[in-house]
Amino acid sequence: MKLVRIIVQIAVLFIISFIGEEIQSLFNLPIPGSIIGLILLFCGLSFNLFPEKWVEDGAKFILAYLPMFFIPATAGVIQYPSLLSFSGAVLVVVVIISSLATMAAAGRVSEFFQRHDKEGER
Repeated sequence: MKLVRIIVQIAVLFIISFIGEEIQSLFNLPIPGSIIGLILLFCGLSFNLFPEKWVEDGAKFILAYLPMFFIPATAGVIQYPSLLSFSGAVLVVVVIISSLATMAAAGRVSEFFQRHDKEGER
């Protein structure tokens, strides 16, 4: 029964992503349809249009296998030895710094919304 629930929840996530793709192509927006789908999912969960339990198990299943999708990309880097030179090292440093900046910004935004949510409960 749990397998069926996971499959249905993944289908729901796929439908939301598909709707985002259709919105992107219909309005010819510069934002990728997958991002629009994520925004739709966020809004649906935020405004309680559907409960979290409708997508929770499917999302956990997808996240559990997500690293497998990055292995081919990482192995593909070996085909480009120029990335392992000085310019490649600079590129790695830039990626690390930008990743840390993104994580810090996401943390600050999360803290802001958590603080804002706690103040609203009082």
